[in-house]
Amino acid sequence: MADRFTRRLPLAILSFGLGLAAILGAWGSQIFGGYSPCKLCLEQRIPYYLGLPVLLVAILLLGAKKSERFARGLLVLAGLIFVVSLGLALYHAGVEWKFWLGPADCGGGLATTGNAGDLLSQIGQTKVVNCGEAALRVLGLSFAGWNAVVSAIIAAALLWAGFSQGVKPR
Repeated sequence: MADRFTRRLPLAILSFGLGLAAILGAWGSQIFGGYSPCKLCLEQRIPYYLGLPVLLVAILLLGAKKSERFARGLLVLAGLIFVVSLGLALYHAGVEWKFWLGPADCGGGLATTGNAGDLLSQIGQTKVVNCGEAALRVLGLSFAGWNAVVSAIIAAALLWAGFSQGVKPR
C-alpha cells in the first residue's frame, strides 16, 4: 500500500513545484520585469490559484499516507484544472499568432477617477496591453506559449498519477 502513495507523491510534488515556479515567474515578470499582463494573461493565472491549493492538499494526504482514494480524486481534479489552463494558454497563444481574434475588450485595466483633470492625466500615463501582441518570445514561444507547455506537463503528470493503479501487492 505504501508503494502506491510514494509512487504518486513525487509526481505531485514535481507538478506543484513546476506550477509554483510558473505563477511566481508570471508575477516576477510583472513586478520586476515590467511586463504588464493583459486580460487573457490574468485569466491564465486563475487555474494556478485554484489548482495549486488542491494539489497541496493531495500532497499532504499522500505524504501522511491517508485517504488514497480522496488524494487520487484531488490529483485528477487538479489535473483537470490544468487542462483548463492549457486551453486558456492555447487560446491566448492563438490570438498572439493571429490564428483567431481575441476578445474585443482585451487591453490594460484602468481605475478611473471622477475628476476630469485627473482622468486626462491618467489616460496619458496608461499603457494599454494588447492581447494579440506577445510581450516577449523565448525560443519562439510567448509567455502564453510557455504556459501551454507547462500546463500540459502538469496536467499529464497529475492525470497519470490520479488514474494509475500503482503497484499491486503480490
